Amino acid sequence: MPPTASAAPGRKTPAPVFTANDLPAATGAPLIATPVEIFDEVATVGALLAEIDGTSDAMAIRRATVDVLSTAQDRGRAAIRLGFEADPTRARRVTKSYAHLTDRLVQCAWLVATRILHPCPNPTEGEHFAVLGVGGYGRGEMAPHSDVDLLFLTPWKVTPWVESVVESMLYILWDLKLKVGHSTRTVKDCIRLGAEDFTIRTALLERRLICGEQTLADTLQKRLWEDLFRKTVADFIEAKLAERSERHRKQGGQRYILEPNVKEAKGGLRDLQALYWIAKYRYRVHDTAELVPLGVFTEAEFDAFESAERFLWCVRCHLHLIAGRAADHLTFDMQVDVANAMGYRDHAGRRAVEHFMQDYFRHATRVGELTRILLVALEADNTKQEPALLGLFKRRRRVRAPYTERQGRLDVANEDAFLGTPLNLLGIFEEALRTGLLLHPHAMRLLAANRHLIDRNLRENPEAAKLFMGLLLKHGNPERALRRMNELEVLSAFIPEFAPIVAMMQFNMYHSYTVDEHTIQVISHLAQIERGELVEELPLASAILRKGINRRVLYVALLLHDIGKGRPEDHSVLGARIARVVAPRLGLKPKDAETVEWLVRHHLLMSDMAQKRDISDPRTVRDFAKAVKTRERLDMLTLVTVCDIRGVGPNVWNNWKAQMFRALHRATAAALENGLEDVNRETREKRAKQLFRDAMADWPEGQLRAEMARHYGPYWQGIPTAAHVRFAHMVRDLPEGDVRVELQADEDRDATRAMMACQDHPGIFSRLAGALSLVGANIVDARTYTSKDGFATSVFWLQDGEGHPYEPSRLPRLQTMIEKILRGEVATRRALEGHEIKKRERRFQVPTNISFDNDGSDIYTIIEVDTRDRPGLLYDLTQVMSQSNIYISHAVIATYGAQVVDVFYVKDLFGLKLWSKPKQDALAAKLREAVSRAAARAGA
Repeated sequence: MPPTASAAPGRKTPAPVFTANDLPAATGAPLIATPVEIFDEVATVGALLAEIDGTSDAMAIRRATVDVLSTAQDRGRAAIRLGFEADPTRARRVTKSYAHLTDRLVQCAWLVATRILHPCPNPTEGEHFAVLGVGGYGRGEMAPHSDVDLLFLTPWKVTPWVESVVESMLYILWDLKLKVGHSTRTVKDCIRLGAEDFTIRTALLERRLICGEQTLADTLQKRLWEDLFRKTVADFIEAKLAERSERHRKQGGQRYILEPNVKEAKGGLRDLQALYWIAKYRYRVHDTAELVPLGVFTEAEFDAFESAERFLWCVRCHLHLIAGRAADHLTFDMQVDVANAMGYRDHAGRRAVEHFMQDYFRHATRVGELTRILLVALEADNTKQEPALLGLFKRRRRVRAPYTERQGRLDVANEDAFLGTPLNLLGIFEEALRTGLLLHPHAMRLLAANRHLIDRNLRENPEAAKLFMGLLLKHGNPERALRRMNELEVLSAFIPEFAPIVAMMQFNMYHSYTVDEHTIQVISHLAQIERGELVEELPLASAILRKGINRRVLYVALLLHDIGKGRPEDHSVLGARIARVVAPRLGLKPKDAETVEWLVRHHLLMSDMAQKRDISDPRTVRDFAKAVKTRERLDMLTLVTVCDIRGVGPNVWNNWKAQMFRALHRATAAALENGLEDVNRETREKRAKQLFRDAMADWPEGQLRAEMARHYGPYWQGIPTAAHVRFAHMVRDLPEGDVRVELQADEDRDATRAMMACQDHPGIFSRLAGALSLVGANIVDARTYTSKDGFATSVFWLQDGEGHPYEPSRLPRLQTMIEKILRGEVATRRALEGHEIKKRERRFQVPTNISFDNDGSDIYTIIEVDTRDRPGLLYDLTQVMSQSNIYISHAVIATYGAQVVDVFYVKDLFGLKLWSKPKQDALAAKLREAVSRAAARAGA
């Protein structure tokens, strides 16, 4: 600020138009930095007056005002940011600080507009007006880039002077890059419009005088409560609950969304704000703490409210600062940055972002519980309608003691009697399933407050184990009880080993749910199969259950299959050890407990065999049959695998996986029944040739013999008869140098089958992989064979970006592109430049692991490359193998979100396995280089 000249002797210095003392008193709320650091009132007002002094042009005055306030705004924002970085969890102070800074900017604009631009020394009664903050700003809570909602309030019709002041203020605030929402209304307008529109009414509920006439603000306050709020409590509550339901529906309807909107999602800030709005409207409280003496919340529940609010505001403020704009969507890339900003660190075998998101989901769950508690209080005093009884005319089972039906829900009739028998803390869930009633929030509150009664004695009580197993087995919908038990932390109290996976997020693009919700989804899928709802979609799993199986073992295995997650150790191995302790505690006999332990330890075995190995290779079937040993275990593992994959997310299961698991189950069941010696290449080749002969009955015998003699054994063993038939036609009379491509839907496999025939030459597999990468196809399986007379026959199964076969209309363009690349008209490597990973997906880290297996196949070395998926990765890997004189017979590609496992069945130049360790190490190093090249090209 420039120095001020001294006044001349004998002359009186004119009084300034306004001083810092004319700014309204601050709210006094604790801030993240000192008030002077956030907004130096004396210095800013002094600079403002100095810049304006002697200027009469309105535009110049406005520009000078914006310049001074913009500097103050930048300093204030920097001070708040520094304070937040030093103390990254003090969200309330941060939101109050941004509101304080905004208050001062609005108040300075008001002083300039009313004292300098449009002075009105003697305003009429109609020219007395007030500036109020409404909505979030009115509540005094602002994120770094929140909107500024202003209400310019006048006693009656707006005068020209008020219009001029409002216009000048808005121009100043807009030039400061504030996002201002505004309205100019009379008190009467506010009452009328608030009665018509619930959004306006909600904004008016949270209002605060920023500057101007206090008496006018008081008049609005009085009129709103007397003429509007007091008379419409029930309507307002129903409207807010309907808004909440619609908001949840738009956000996906689930609390455990992987990329939640911190403001709008279920369990987010808007849900907390809705609680506050309803409480304020009904109980006329100014702070949530006032709900404790009213008996709506206990001290512990209020602490949970405070904790959730503080956490969610922290997340939102960090999101805004990192994005540099208003951003409420907690995308994968933002999750990493917010976790770091809030001080989370990698530990206990999990990334910082996973610990952060686990806390996020725990708070979101608690918000749901608090909502239920408030709703029951409202129902109790008749300001919220009781839930509609859907089964009004349906005969319900009579409720047993010590329970009662209240407001259409199951409640506790006598608290002392209920708590006197700790078994009731489990029994109430059994009663809810038996009667079909939902739990009353009062009962849920009672359970949450008395979880300590679920102690070691209860956990080891055989009656408690019997009750719990009844929840799983007796009523046909165990997921309902398990989900409620989990939300109330009763499940983790009864099975403490379950507690670490509650709200545990897996930071990848594969799993759509937290580990606990995934476990409940898996059990839900088994219950659906048992109820006969998935017979058409899952014929094999339905048939196994219909035939009869040990359900106790199956349900306990599914409950425990991922219980070892989140620790540095292999979760299957750790989970098996946990199952060894938990299964007997749940009442399982030693033999059944042993089977549960085996299923947990091997719950990924069938999935790995089907998705990462060639199930047409007899060795794969023999090895898998040796591992499962019995038909009973095969059937159980099949059910565990199907339910596990279906429980990962809505679009993970498809016909491709279904046919693979059916084929593996069918082949393994036959091997167990007929003996493993019957599973060999010669048998399969003989059977395949017979099927081919039957399908080609119209071919002359000579041509038929020639075609069957043209191909080596793996060709007959590796692809279906339909492919043999098409290749016979494609290779027949194929001109030298020509390429034939056929694309057609393979409905059984939920994929497009791409078949290509041409003369063989080195690197053919890599060129085909490159061609398909360029057209954006996802390769799920690939096989290439060289005939004895020098033809390459390759078949690739492809899916589009959504995991489905290509639409018929897209096939001609796909075929043209493949043919161009195979003819060398397109340079694959150059064309792949610019194919990058999406920004939001770049933070997924997948360590690269490369392994060589000479035991998994009788005639091939199996190379497995487990790494981060990237555009063109398969092309880069196969290029390395081609340049290293490695012959690729076939590849199996398994994708798990951002992770991909590319498995290659290979031989060396002489048709032998890769036995030499130095050669393996050299090839592995080259493959790692290829992975790095693909990463650099994709922007990872």
